[in-house]
Amino acid sequence: QVQLVESGGGSVQPGGSLRLSCAASGSIFSSNLMAWYRQAPGKERESVASITSGGNIFYTNSVKGRFTISRDSAKNTVYMRMNSLKAEDTAVYYCKLRQWTTSGSTSEYWGQGTQVTVSS
Repeated sequence: QVQLVESGGGSVQPGGSLRLSCAASGSIFSSNLMAWYRQAPGKERESVASITSGGNIFYTNSVKGRFTISRDSAKNTVYMRMNSLKAEDTAVYYCKLRQWTTSGSTSEYWGQGTQVTVSS
């Protein structure tokens, strides 16, 4: 089993910054992807950024140039630095771990979510 614990959310004014962290514990495979999703009130959950164990990185267009995802594989932790925050970034942010084996077995886990509020 795997547990994901997120931290770093909070309230900030427009233009401000936050750093989210997500620490994974338990049975972590060497091949994996760690990602951040977000869900705003009344909207569907959307992918924000992801990083694979091989270092491949994805950002959704709306956060490119403002958010930076990184990971410490030794600590099984993923981070997301969020700069130049906008009101539309307000959402609950969720961490996801997807992992797989060479035989094709996959598993996926989610954190409990952390609230990010951007407001003046």
